[in-house]
Amino acid sequence: MSSTIGFIGLGNMGGPMAANLVKAHHKVTGFDVVPAAREAAKEAGVVIAASAAAAVAEADVIVTMLPNGRLVLGVWNEIAAHVKPEALIIDSSTIDVDSARNAHGLFAASGHLTLDAPVSGGTVGAQAATLTFMAGGSKPAFARAEPILLAMGKRAVHCGEAGAGQAAKICNNMILGISMIGVAEAFVLGEKLGLTHEALFNVASTSSGQCWALTTNCPVPGPVPTSPANRDYRPGFAAALMLKDMKLSQDAALSSGAATPLGAHATQLFDLFDKLGHGNEDFSAIIRFLRGGTGGGN
Repeated sequence: MSSTIGFIGLGNMGGPMAANLVKAHHKVTGFDVVPAAREAAKEAGVVIAASAAAAVAEADVIVTMLPNGRLVLGVWNEIAAHVKPEALIIDSSTIDVDSARNAHGLFAASGHLTLDAPVSGGTVGAQAATLTFMAGGSKPAFARAEPILLAMGKRAVHCGEAGAGQAAKICNNMILGISMIGVAEAFVLGEKLGLTHEALFNVASTSSGQCWALTTNCPVPGPVPTSPANRDYRPGFAAALMLKDMKLSQDAALSSGAATPLGAHATQLFDLFDKLGHGNEDFSAIIRFLRGGTGGGN
């Protein structure tokens, strides 16, 4: 069943997601403040509106995909007076839990169904419609959103009430940041001990060292042909975005009283890597930093 969808935020993630909704035969009206993003979405079949408010005026479902919680709250406030009474509002940005809960609260009095549904899978997953959505909100909101989410991804998981999707995303990406550093350290140690990348990969990928950071986003060129390491670390998931997520995890740890010493140290390493000018490289490029120096080289 096709829906009329308003999509706000047509960047590296939102643009391909909106395009996949068009491919699924939904009518998508979108808006982005960046002209190039609007033009690319238009070429993919998205109808471009003059403003965020205009993008949502006729929408049955609204999706936002924005850089941070401040922008999400700003946009949700901006569109509140223009949303149809029966519309479902979904935010797929990665933001802090408090901002997500505050966004839900903006529509609580009006009775709108709302969902925080951040994603895992990066730009490759956005383009291929293989994202995983982690959803927070009511069961009725998730039930209504699920077919829309599955037009953009391969899996949608209801994690709990408002903010639970963001909580799951923050925890998941803290695991990812820590594990990428662990995998990179192992390859650096293997190099020092005379192991080839292929030998270490063949062992670790089929034994207890197996993880996504190794088998999908391997930080060295060769073993996984689709890894960014084979493209001079052109990002699938940029180090600056990993740093953003790691900082969110540490903010959440501080506010909740959780002890995350590995998360804290991984955050420091990604922060230094970013400050050295590598934020636009794939986060797996941190292996260059771990080899020594400022992060350059192979």
